[in-house]
Amino acid sequence: MAVDVEKRLLGGATYRSLGEQQLSPAEERFERGRRTVGLFLAPIVTIVFLALPLSIPPSQQVLAGVLLGVIILWVTEAVPIPVGGLIGVGLIVVFGVAEAADVLAPFGSSTVFTFIGAFILAQAMLKHGVARRFAFRILSLPGIGRSTVRVIVAFGVITCLLSAFVSNTATVAMLLPTALGILAVIAKMMQDRGLAGEGFDPTRLRVGAALMLMLAYGASVGGLLTPVGSPPNLIGRGLIEEATGEKISFAEWMALAAPICVCMFAVLAVILLLLNRPEVRRIEGVEDYIAGERAKLGKFSAAERNTVIAFAVTVALWIFPGIVALVAGTDSKVYDVVSGRLNEGVVAVLGASLLFLLPTSWREREFTLNWSDAQRIDWGTIVLFGTGIIFGSLLADTGLAERIGESSADALGLSSTFAITAFAVVLAILVSETTSNTASAAVVVPIVIPIAVAAGINPLVPALAATFAASFGFMLPVSTPQNAVVYGSGVVPITTMIRSGASFDVLGAILILLVLPLMVALVGLG
Repeated sequence: MAVDVEKRLLGGATYRSLGEQQLSPAEERFERGRRTVGLFLAPIVTIVFLALPLSIPPSQQVLAGVLLGVIILWVTEAVPIPVGGLIGVGLIVVFGVAEAADVLAPFGSSTVFTFIGAFILAQAMLKHGVARRFAFRILSLPGIGRSTVRVIVAFGVITCLLSAFVSNTATVAMLLPTALGILAVIAKMMQDRGLAGEGFDPTRLRVGAALMLMLAYGASVGGLLTPVGSPPNLIGRGLIEEATGEKISFAEWMALAAPICVCMFAVLAVILLLLNRPEVRRIEGVEDYIAGERAKLGKFSAAERNTVIAFAVTVALWIFPGIVALVAGTDSKVYDVVSGRLNEGVVAVLGASLLFLLPTSWREREFTLNWSDAQRIDWGTIVLFGTGIIFGSLLADTGLAERIGESSADALGLSSTFAITAFAVVLAILVSETTSNTASAAVVVPIVIPIAVAAGINPLVPALAATFAASFGFMLPVSTPQNAVVYGSGVVPITTMIRSGASFDVLGAILILLVLPLMVALVGLG
């Protein structure tokens, strides 16, 4: 019986044990070894560091030792990543670095509620098929289904737009069956035309690899477009606000991210189509397949209508303060009132609450979403965000961040915005290749900010660059959940993923270095 990928991922199981994954024997040995090493290495490193005779305040030494242990737990995934953060938070309080009330205060951050509201809205979009209907609507546009290049690019556009508001992993899982269906149509057409020789393997077609990688990588690119598009965005933005006091509104984020996303998508399309040239260009039968799938969806249901209403209201209220800023200016009283009352976290939970108020059947008192659906959102990422903000705050409050920044700046000779930004991008990409993008942002951004401060420059650009680069990690199946999903389809050889991913890592890093500082200046941040 085939695995229901969408059902498995819909519950938000981002952090899975070995028993919950399907791995080859070699992959299972590697994963077991990596996690076993982490279980022993984390406490050893922490204990050794605490025993060192360092000439720094005890609170800084304890915080640094615990943080090193937590980073090892995050990278090795010896325990679920959110649990690693919670262990560190508990030890911080037990060892007396700070009072429990002060340590746990970041869990009341409005960004936590932005996470919760956005995840509940995304859950409704997936449950009721709104995202799937949108995907088929795009694919049914005239001419799309007649060319392999157009199908691949169209899938990338769909994935980017959906993942700007829906979990990257869930977006890919939802679209994967459609992509496999289209690939089957293409493979059958090649057989009918006599283009498939003896021993033809449809899972090794270059067009299939390009289509699957476009799904995985397109989700990462689209996730950069909005603050709620990917957990690293909210984590990085929260850490930046905590450290600098600089607030980046929903509209400002989209304004600076949109050109970067467009450029990255164009580069992505060129890379994938050059490295994985489709065996055929003109195709037949895909349009019929798409029409058949759209017919199965039936008429627009009450649940879909309500989901769209709740989603539209939420996005409109997120963007409205930015519109007021453009009209009245950020110094106006109107903007202060509107931005203060339409806090993004409050808007997110109010928008999500509409799903429990808009009925699908008033007679039966049935509503668009029930709590059993909502409780399946990715609570692990919410917990990880809170712990990441906690460590960022403590790094600043204890003075450890300043000490790390000054030492790193002196040791590496980093004294310019460009050098520190380049360091931030490279470090974030390297970390994200070996651990989750969310953990990458939680680890790298708190390191980059004090380095910039020590060098006497505004940390906004380097921190934003680290946040964006944390969503990279295109080379390996373990780099992101969406990579793992498409690799699990059996259509993408590991060598193809490494070759395509490495190329996109390099060119994407260059784009961030060149375009991000320009967009920050144009938007007027910092």
